[in-house]
Amino acid sequence: MTNDRSPATLDHKKFQDLIVRKWKVSLTLAAILLIAYYGFILVLAFASDLLAVKVGEHMTLGIPVGILLIVLAWVLTGVYVFWANSSYDKSVQDVLKSMRRQ
Repeated sequence: MTNDRSPATLDHKKFQDLIVRKWKVSLTLAAILLIAYYGFILVLAFASDLLAVKVGEHMTLGIPVGILLIVLAWVLTGVYVFWANSSYDKSVQDVLKSMRRQ
C-alpha cells in the first residue's frame, strides 16, 4: 500500500494544479454565498424598508429574498457536487494513474 502523502505525491505538478483548481472553485462559490448572505444582512440592518415592501396581501419582500438565499445555497452546493463528480474526480484518477506509471 502506498502512502498518498509521500513527497513524490505532494511535489507532483498535476497534483498541485488539482489542489489549486479545487481551492479556486471552492473559494469562488463560498465568496458568492457569503456576499449574498452578508448583503442580505446589510440590507436588513441599514435599509430594512426595502425588504418591508409588501408583496401580495400578507407577505413582504424579505420572505422571498430569504427563500432565494436558501435556494442559492442549495444551487451552489449542487454546482460544486456536479463539478466534483464530473471534473475533479476524473482529474484525481488521471493524476493517480500517471503517478503509478512513474
